[in-house]
Amino acid sequence: MLGFQLIARHYRLMNSINTSYGSVWIVGCGDIGRRVAGLWLSSVDEMTGIESCAPSAAILARLGIASAQCNLDDLEPRLPEMSTSTLLYYFIPPPAGGIKDTRCQHFLASLSVQLVKPARIIAISTTGVYGDCGGELIDEDQLPRPKVDRARRRFDMESQLKIWCERYNVPLILLRVGGIYGPRRLPLKRIKQGVPVLKEKLAPKTNRIHEDDLAQICVAAANSTFDFRIYNVSDGSHSNMTEYFFTLADHFDLPRPPALDWEQAEKEISKGMLSYLRESRRIDNSRMLSELDINLRYPTLESALQIFNKK
Repeated sequence: MLGFQLIARHYRLMNSINTSYGSVWIVGCGDIGRRVAGLWLSSVDEMTGIESCAPSAAILARLGIASAQCNLDDLEPRLPEMSTSTLLYYFIPPPAGGIKDTRCQHFLASLSVQLVKPARIIAISTTGVYGDCGGELIDEDQLPRPKVDRARRRFDMESQLKIWCERYNVPLILLRVGGIYGPRRLPLKRIKQGVPVLKEKLAPKTNRIHEDDLAQICVAAANSTFDFRIYNVSDGSHSNMTEYFFTLADHFDLPRPPALDWEQAEKEISKGMLSYLRESRRIDNSRMLSELDINLRYPTLESALQIFNKK
């Protein structure tokens, strides 16, 4: 809990907490959800994390967060009854396969029979819904063109939420997030194993956000005055994926991974990673910064690396 308190104290100085919500639900209360919960804990009467398994519920209990178990693959057990003035965060990842998000479908079916509907829904999506933009700078007016199934599932989630929220007159905020990083999310194992990367001149543009900054953005989104709004979430720095790996390797005194051309990469790099490498875009975060009044704690990777332990 001490870590939550320190983070909350830091961000309260930067962004005011919206006290009009009496309750907060975090559906999918994993690492990011727990960070968001820590920022809200002292500001609402009820805080509930919706989780699918007992171990996750036990973690929430240790942090002083009430929990309810619900498996969105089959909706057993069902969701608890919602209180009035509930802010709902939807952080559940889609299923591993297909192009439809059946978990979101089950979740919304369960919400539909609730007597009380959320005061607002804030959902994390991905900038992957934009598809390959050839390295161009894109804002929220860019039309989504997801090209891979994982992005199609996310866009299906967005579409389901938008239709449901319009039907029940529930405000909706979609956060399209680039890569999330933090001390425990760095690809150091991959670097130590010498897994190859693309040559830097061939590498796609990439976007990222520190996990603590993402948490404060999720809280600030509760203050949005819009009934429907999309925000691109990124620190705004523009680099490429190989530069990212090289910067981490240099900081942690590790050998830089070997860099390949495309012909070599298609033989030695996994299909999953290749699908990421075939998409390039630069994310414009100006709407997020201006409308949500965000001051990023880590506006660059280098600013975050200053506090990362080298061990």
